[in-house]
Amino acid sequence: MAEHQESATNVSVRGAANPGRDVQRVGTAKYLGEDVSNIYGPVWAVLGNLGDSQCYLGVQHKVTAVQEAMSKRIASNASGNRLISPAFTVGVSDGQLNGTPQMRFSLIGRELVNDSASAHLAANQVEGFIAVVACDKPPVGTVAAILEHNVPSVILSDGSIKPGIRPSTGERIDLVTAFQFATDTDEEARTEVTLNACPGQGSCGGMFTYNTMQTFIGVVGLEPLHMIAPSSDDPRRINQFPEELVDCLVKMTSRNIRPRDIVTAKSLRNALIVSMAMGGSTNVMLHSVEIARAAGLNLWKDVISQDEFNELSHKLPVIVNMRPFGEYSMVDVDASGGLPTVVNELLKAGFLDGSTLTCTGETLSEQVTRLNPPAADHEVIFSVAKPFKNTGGLRLLRGNLAPEGGAILKLAGVESGIVDGIFTGKARVFNGERSLIKALDEHPDDFSDNDMVVIRYEGPRGAPGMPEMLDPTSKITSLCRKKGITIALMTDARFSGGSVGLVIGHVAPEALLGGPIALVENGDSIIVDVNNDRLDCLELNSGKVLKKRTKAWQDQVRANGGIHPAAATVTHRMLKRMRSSALPALLGGGMTEL
Repeated sequence: MAEHQESATNVSVRGAANPGRDVQRVGTAKYLGEDVSNIYGPVWAVLGNLGDSQCYLGVQHKVTAVQEAMSKRIASNASGNRLISPAFTVGVSDGQLNGTPQMRFSLIGRELVNDSASAHLAANQVEGFIAVVACDKPPVGTVAAILEHNVPSVILSDGSIKPGIRPSTGERIDLVTAFQFATDTDEEARTEVTLNACPGQGSCGGMFTYNTMQTFIGVVGLEPLHMIAPSSDDPRRINQFPEELVDCLVKMTSRNIRPRDIVTAKSLRNALIVSMAMGGSTNVMLHSVEIARAAGLNLWKDVISQDEFNELSHKLPVIVNMRPFGEYSMVDVDASGGLPTVVNELLKAGFLDGSTLTCTGETLSEQVTRLNPPAADHEVIFSVAKPFKNTGGLRLLRGNLAPEGGAILKLAGVESGIVDGIFTGKARVFNGERSLIKALDEHPDDFSDNDMVVIRYEGPRGAPGMPEMLDPTSKITSLCRKKGITIALMTDARFSGGSVGLVIGHVAPEALLGGPIALVENGDSIIVDVNNDRLDCLELNSGKVLKKRTKAWQDQVRANGGIHPAAATVTHRMLKRMRSSALPALLGGGMTEL
């Protein structure tokens, strides 16, 4: 590098006009061993998501590998491109923060990644981009920034963590296992699971939010399909994929293919269908809206209506046997053919539009044909004709508790309680997640069969930040399995992809804004009807009751200076921004644009 730096001082700078602006470009190029004469060349850049958890441990190695692949390509083809130093965004760890007040920063993190990636792309006039993404929310914020900047760009998933093994039993365990063990009275068992559930590096390995969104990103066309499923420590992610990603970037650049050419109404619909068929996380209903927005589309008007979504859910089966509702992890999906096999099965059954463009320059069908995946093994990946579950993974509910719709139920994760399509429960109301966790920890026997737990004031503005409810849903799941009962839950918050049970999130309007969920009282009858996709409170059908409860709620708000006393008081800058600007869950739950 020293020789390169010395010789570079004798190379003229084409079009140098302002030493003040140019001198740092020259200094950076010399330090990186690049041709100083190219300081005005088109900028290529690499970005990675970083944070405090195992999810991010492999990111820097992959960023380095991609940076080297891009540098070699620039040097070998004399393209005149300029490669700048890698950049990194900051993410949080959902797994470490679930059940704590800090979980409110998770969804906010998606917005901050969007901001920082957008600033990097725009300020540096990046014209070719590869991003290494990890965990749940940073990938979505990164994709949104890519779509807004709209230059040739490709995504590389960092990859999943491998399952842990419980030494005493030899069974596979993971993060969700650990959360479900939180209520176990055997201290040695809790310790054993804690020490062994998450070995190595990588994001959550089941069909939780990370893999739901990586699947979505692959099918929508921004990442090659075969790169989704391998584990984070798979050698291909260092030795093979970086060069292939640069191939994609070169092809996109030469053909002027941009992210908004790839992310269209048809490709977004494909991505939603595959997410549903894999029993994906309810978070996809927040993130797909945000990705569509960044692509200049309205998901519910341009891509799919709520009624169309539910029609698909009624006929679309779940075709993978994956955690948290099944047995296997993403590494097993990879061994069974990976995402290409899943997509191929859905293409053959006519559920997908194979004509959509992808980052490889091929259509979705052409990419799958080239990859030539194996057929479904009916152990990990199933065919549509012989599925793992007969009904789609997600369902949107509307009713007097969700008058605009959008309340989300993950049918693939329901273990009991729905009889002939109906569940009727008795409301147990908690103003905030912490009060429910306290009750579950201290008085678990107070919960009964067919209780409908209501957690409110945890929505996008209420919490603020719309935290996931993995901690209480895991405790409830363990309690239900132990007692052989059903305890349902509904909330204006959201869920981890690892939550199972009869749990309904995104109920809106949220409680802070005076939505019907704020008017539910202990003992009310709550009906979940998946035959007609409804969520109702019987008592709120009475106009007299509705009027009385609404007035009482409004009186409390007025007496408390304009905000309900059950809502958390916030002083942190980002939480205050979220409370004042967060969109409803149906619109993505992010911060509004000015």
